[in-house]
Amino acid sequence: MQGFPIFLSLQDRPVLVVGGGEAAARKIGLLLAAGARINLIADTVIGEIAQLIADARIAWTGRGFDDDDLAGMVLAVVASDDEALQARVSHAARQRGLPVNVVDRPALSSFIMPAIVDRSPVTIAISTGGAAPALARRLRAEIERAMPSAIGRLARFAEIFRGQVGRTIERPRDRRRFWDRVFAGRVGELALAGDEIAARRELIRLLDTTRNEPASMGMVHLVGAGPGDPDLLTMKAYRLLQSADVIVHDRLVSPEILAMARRDAERVCVGKRRGEPGLSQEEINARLVALARDGNSVVRLKGGDPLVFGRGGEEIEALVRAGVPVEVVPGITAALGCAASTAVPLTHRDHAQSCVFATGQLRDGTVALDWRMLARPRQTVVIYMGAGTLPIIAARLMEHGLPATTPVALIENGTTSRERRVVATLATIERQAMEARLHGPTLCMIGEVIGLALARDPEVHEAETAGLGH
Repeated sequence: MQGFPIFLSLQDRPVLVVGGGEAAARKIGLLLAAGARINLIADTVIGEIAQLIADARIAWTGRGFDDDDLAGMVLAVVASDDEALQARVSHAARQRGLPVNVVDRPALSSFIMPAIVDRSPVTIAISTGGAAPALARRLRAEIERAMPSAIGRLARFAEIFRGQVGRTIERPRDRRRFWDRVFAGRVGELALAGDEIAARRELIRLLDTTRNEPASMGMVHLVGAGPGDPDLLTMKAYRLLQSADVIVHDRLVSPEILAMARRDAERVCVGKRRGEPGLSQEEINARLVALARDGNSVVRLKGGDPLVFGRGGEEIEALVRAGVPVEVVPGITAALGCAASTAVPLTHRDHAQSCVFATGQLRDGTVALDWRMLARPRQTVVIYMGAGTLPIIAARLMEHGLPATTPVALIENGTTSRERRVVATLATIERQAMEARLHGPTLCMIGEVIGLALARDPEVHEAETAGLGH
């Protein structure tokens, strides 16, 4: 975040506005809506502001700015085209530690006036940090269209019962679930429709039912986080991330995906780096069972798809044996995500009639793969977790008949803004990979289809000789 968003109470508090034109009128309108007492400094004012002065809604001093005008103010807004005046007010306010906004001059401002969606008491503020105010206005319009105009009525209704619910339901987790049921169910529908009497009856009934409910078993959702791009997350995965009590995630899950989870959900990282100690699979299984038995809604978040080299099958077996409800939510596996990102067709009528997924992890000091099958012609081979064993993989495939000139692509952090590509051949990929110094999650794709992408994309073709593409 470039700036920390806060909601500042301005009710009956003094705010200084410098300027008397249209920009000042817009800011004054927002500040008055928040209950501020406006002190205006301007030589002249437009008609809209003149009417506010005549109605005694704002105080006006018809002269130039003086530093002492800032005394006692809680913030200052400069809406003047005079650049010297802008700089002077900004400097004087900062010297006093007073928040200041200079319209359309983020460099002179210590805070940004956001685009606002007002459904009081529900307020949504949108800011681009001053980079693109027009985009913020567009986002505001989209939100206004999507948000019911009566949403504020629902918030005021919930406020009436907030204390009673807090006294009745002790655990914060259970209170959150109760309110989720209120807002998503019949109570919310009735309150939005304006039938407050029926909504009150339904909420009280729901509260009594919740109070008498026995403690229940939680549930584990094995969720595919996709290859890294948050836009590739499924809608169901996003909804579960927003409602989970605990998120148990691997190291391969991107920070952007984790940022989409409910902020107060507990996060448990169970991933480990190659060669470093970490939780065993049995310990992870036991942790999932314990969390569910404590009544939590658990999202077991795995990079890619949970059932493609994610050991999801072992976790399902452990949860079923323990009597824990489990659901699998698929994700876009890394092979499909990286293929789309690089425009490499995993199958092609003329070049690859099949596609094989394999894992490059070591077992007992060797790579346990069916080399004869992987070295068949006219197929694409995708190897997960093969960066550490790349020399063995390349050598074995050539030993079993694949030409040394077979194209190979390594995709690091595929589909994300950090994606890097190394394109070479079986004979040269080891050297190219060493020069590129790949450290992130890396997928290996082998086959003639890599050459098709090179032929279509000059930038990637150049990377074949340079060893590194982006």
